[in-house]
Amino acid sequence: MSVLTRDEAQTRAQLLDVHRYTIDLDLTRGEDTFDSRTVIHFTTHTAGDTFVEVKPATLRTATLDGQPLDPETLDGNRIPLTGLAPGDHELRIDAAMRYSRTGEGMHRFTDPTDGETYVYTQLFMDDVQRVFAAFDQPDLKAVFALTVTAPGHWTVLGNGIAEHQGAGRWTIAPTPLISTYLVAVAAGPWHSVRTHHAGLPFGIHCRRSLASHLNADAEEIFDITRACYDRYHEKFEEPYPFDSYDQAFVPEFNAGAMENPGLVTFRDEFVYRSAVTDTERQTRAMVIAHEMAHMWFGDLVTLQWWDDIWLNESFAEYMGYQTLTEATRFTGTWTDFAVARKGWGYDADQRPSTHPVAPDPDAVPDTASAMLNFDGISYAKGASALRQLVAWLGEKDFLTGINTHFARHKFANATLADFIDNLASATDRDVHAWAGQWLRTTGADTLTPRTAEAGGHWHLSVDQDGSRPHRIAVGTYDHDLVDSRSLVLRERFEIDVPQGESVTVRAGRRPALVVLNDGDLTYAKIRLDKESEESALRTLSGIPDPLTRAVVWNCLRDMVRDGELEPVTHLETARAHLPDETDLAVVQGVLAFAATHITDRYLSPAARPTGLATLTSLCRDLIRRTEDGTSPGLRLTAVRHFIDAATQPDGIQDWLHGGSVPGGPELDPALRWRILRRLAVLGATDETAIAAELDRDPSATGQEGAARCLAALPTPEAKAAAWTRMFEDDTLSNYLFTATAQGFWQPEQAALVRDYVPRYYRDAKAVADRRGPAIAEAAGRHAFPHFAVDTDSLRLGEDFLRDTEMIPALRRKLVDQLDDLRRAIAVRES
Repeated sequence: MSVLTRDEAQTRAQLLDVHRYTIDLDLTRGEDTFDSRTVIHFTTHTAGDTFVEVKPATLRTATLDGQPLDPETLDGNRIPLTGLAPGDHELRIDAAMRYSRTGEGMHRFTDPTDGETYVYTQLFMDDVQRVFAAFDQPDLKAVFALTVTAPGHWTVLGNGIAEHQGAGRWTIAPTPLISTYLVAVAAGPWHSVRTHHAGLPFGIHCRRSLASHLNADAEEIFDITRACYDRYHEKFEEPYPFDSYDQAFVPEFNAGAMENPGLVTFRDEFVYRSAVTDTERQTRAMVIAHEMAHMWFGDLVTLQWWDDIWLNESFAEYMGYQTLTEATRFTGTWTDFAVARKGWGYDADQRPSTHPVAPDPDAVPDTASAMLNFDGISYAKGASALRQLVAWLGEKDFLTGINTHFARHKFANATLADFIDNLASATDRDVHAWAGQWLRTTGADTLTPRTAEAGGHWHLSVDQDGSRPHRIAVGTYDHDLVDSRSLVLRERFEIDVPQGESVTVRAGRRPALVVLNDGDLTYAKIRLDKESEESALRTLSGIPDPLTRAVVWNCLRDMVRDGELEPVTHLETARAHLPDETDLAVVQGVLAFAATHITDRYLSPAARPTGLATLTSLCRDLIRRTEDGTSPGLRLTAVRHFIDAATQPDGIQDWLHGGSVPGGPELDPALRWRILRRLAVLGATDETAIAAELDRDPSATGQEGAARCLAALPTPEAKAAAWTRMFEDDTLSNYLFTATAQGFWQPEQAALVRDYVPRYYRDAKAVADRRGPAIAEAAGRHAFPHFAVDTDSLRLGEDFLRDTEMIPALRRKLVDQLDDLRRAIAVRES
């Protein structure tokens, strides 16, 4: 299949305008295919040739201006349209299209709980061609009018208000001008909860088997939705541009969510069927806020080409966190961003695959390369850059520029140059220079304080490894005279970096702790001077502000990754301070890094048991601390990590048999599957027990849990069967592939799976070639042998990468994984 190049898109956009799509989908044609009939009205400005994209199972007919086109001219995914005269044209395409099991195109899912079937579209980038014929590029916006035929007991949802005409026939109100990738349909026997707000119908939808769980959280979801909607209308002068706002929680969704106008789709793990922490509820709320921001930035005003994907994602990421803080009970969102998201950006920015937030257009020559930029740079780094821009520019001028941008480009497309020009129109500051320094460069600056004390004053200078300008706050802290484990804020002041030859002079003795980027308003790796590092390691939990603690924890995290701090020291610091930590996001973030990076990758096999013992001891302390029931989220977090770090089966096996943790919580399905997976790793369960648990929980989540457990069993037969399911049997859905991969590689089973390491590269390439980008990404992310941390494994991967052609999605994942492996080896050797 051909991918669309930027040059081809520019040529086509100069040749034609697209006015309207009339699309008729029939979802009653069986389990494998659906019918798709499309009528496209477009105008050509001059005589010329072009093409339309479609990926049919069967192309029945194609007619242009009433004249039949030969279906045999279909070349991959392109039907050539030759000899076009200037003027208006009508193109009709009738095709049978395949349902997907990989979350791309029209995904079809049958719920194992009740046998009901659901379908939904995910048309991002170039997957609209899997559902209907289109001139598939973001700057050829058009009106879309859809009709859908579905089984009689189904409900159909779309970008506009859907009306049932009888006999399973639904019409969806025509859209305003939108891009092809934003069209959405979701159909099935949905459970729906509906309300109205600000004169618009709002709805939330999920599978029927999740109805009780959605009902339990419906008011919380609507409260967040209404609060964000109202806050955006205070910020933005352009009103919400669509006729309704539906949020559908759909199964086996690859992303977190998708900003389809009027019909946002979310992964249905956000409908909680087991206990979650308040930080996880905050994450769901942030995603709701993020996707709603896209209604303006992404949907109303859309990128012209995919090099400007950051214009969508960075803006929505920033607005999601900021608006949640301003409009809801979740006021600590930036702490969660700092400890859970920002490291994603820092890590991506230090790999060979790094790229500018706003890459040069020539670096994104086609849709395949564009897809690779959905990473920590476009999201976390971009949002951090915008946060720094707001700190430098001021929120008033920032919003003035944003509103100018909306007014000038609504229902159209815009570029980075347009965005910067509109911001510049609102301020006297040199936004163009700022953009060149922040958006067109790669890498993370490192800021290191240098302090001295003399004559009743202390002096601060900042060493900068990098070139970006930063406006940062400096926090200075002294020891509490009453509690030696606590610190008190002396003062917080702002400086500009680079400082040139100047040195900041402050009255008094040198503080016990000096924190650069206090408040986390810029994007830079932070270091501590020697005295501050010693204070932080002793008194980190005593720093009064959770966001400051997150900045310091990120500093320690970076130091471990850069070989400047022993991984064991990080673990011991967590052991000392997390029992006194009051912010749940900080606890979750630090424990996640300790578990997934330190104990599983950075510690040698000989040191790993001691590391796991430190983790279980820490978690046991947290469990004891929460016996009074006042911190259920903290207790749940501790229980989860205790299970994952257990080296002996007895204790967690007793929990499973008893149905609860002593003192709570009772074991819900998520905890039961978590324990069973750990027991499988330890060789303390078998297929019979896994099958019994699946009988107890036959849901889709239960199917995934069973797949993880079966793949984790420490027998040659179990590993061979799991490998076959992943790499030879192409019937696994995207979620079941991922679950199987997550169970397969375990540090405790290194000898058992050693022979699969060289097989991985060949088999991952083969399955990626057969099944496409979504499975390629899953194979590269989840099926990679993370725990083979040795130079032989690295050399094997590097040789394969050098000598083998593969699809871009897999190549990018392997580049990143091998760089992380290279870093893990360096950390061990340091």
